[in-house]
Amino acid sequence: MGKEHPNKPRSKMSSYALFAQTCQEEHKKKHPDSSVNFVEFSKKCLERWKTTSAKEKKGKKGKKKDRNAPRRPPSAFFLFCSEHRPKIKSGHPGLFVVETAKKLGEMWSGQSAKDKQPYEQKAVKLEERYEKGIAAYRAKGKSEAGKKGSKKNKPEEEEEEDEDEEEEGEDEE
Repeated sequence: MGKEHPNKPRSKMSSYALFAQTCQEEHKKKHPDSSVNFVEFSKKCLERWKTTSAKEKKGKKGKKKDRNAPRRPPSAFFLFCSEHRPKIKSGHPGLFVVETAKKLGEMWSGQSAKDKQPYEQKAVKLEERYEKGIAAYRAKGKSEAGKKGSKKNKPEEEEEEDEDEEEEGEDEE
């Protein structure tokens, strides 16, 4: 089988896949330096799954993402793709998504370090803005959790400050 394309959207994970992922994470925390025999580990994980109650299985579902949380910014490659995809589509209207992605990958690989630099710089700026945003988002969540029932507007004031920072960052670009 060929490699999966990096742009391919992920399908929803099954309850068992989430459970197995959790088992693997738990094992890594307990035994960070040990190597794992995949077959043996899978058997043990399956045995645990079989003994898990239906109620627990439902509770193992992944956390729902907060729509208000800042979104992770695109990489330099994805910034490049968003700029060049329309050009490829207009030049080759019948091209499938996979073929378009392949062409974009080839174009990116053919770029010199100097040509990639503007995309990489923009990606770094977006990542920095994201890190600030996610830190503020997490701080806001903690402050709201600690002040339940309080009617102070402190978290909103912090949010307004973050918006000012974003506007300043946009002028730099």
